[in-house]
Amino acid sequence: MLFAITNIDKADSFALRAATRDIHLGYLDSIVGQLVLAGPVLNAEGQSIGSLLVVEAENQAAAEAFAAADPYAKAGLFESVTIRPYRLVYKDGARLA
Repeated sequence: MLFAITNIDKADSFALRAATRDIHLGYLDSIVGQLVLAGPVLNAEGQSIGSLLVVEAENQAAAEAFAAADPYAKAGLFESVTIRPYRLVYKDGARLA
């Protein structure tokens, strides 16, 4: 099952994001088979203000565990985390369902 994980950074947390980015990317590299997509959410100026990930997980609890194990989450970067079931309808310009 797919889950969309939306993380919003705490205010003025760019330094914390930068300091933990390499370990965060290492974590994502270690579970790349579960990732459908991942990347930063940007403000109007193009600065990172959060993250959006779509992951494959067995259930809601597994998606929550995935999100909690993210080094960004462990470092206290996020003001909020939202995890919702997700259905992929279009991929690479083609409708899937």
